[in-house]
Amino acid sequence: VQLQASGGGLVQPGGSLRLSCAVSGTIISINDMGWYRQAPGKQRELVATITRGGGTNYADSVKGRFTISRDNAKNTVYLQMNSLKPDDTAVYVCNAVVRGSIVGGPRDYFGQGTQVTVSS
Repeated sequence: VQLQASGGGLVQPGGSLRLSCAVSGTIISINDMGWYRQAPGKQRELVATITRGGGTNYADSVKGRFTISRDNAKNTVYLQMNSLKPDDTAVYVCNAVVRGSIVGGPRDYFGQGTQVTVSS
């Protein structure tokens, strides 16, 4: 199972970015998906999660600005980030709980991370 994230970059304060993360490989099912971020000198922070049925959860710091969504047919999770602030600067890592084998249970998988920089 592999997770490939894309969509990061440099954006001015107040701008928007959309991150995508596609899951590939041997997939029986995908349960929760989500995004974490880690800024230099800070602990990793859970940004948002989404269940297979579409239930969402957000960190207080991004509520009202970020929206997580998923396309189950494409095994892809998205993070729409609006009204970006310099404090949002971090490496964003996608996560998925994937069952990759009929005989095994679901496991946590993480992508390689994509850099988001908010600066004027």
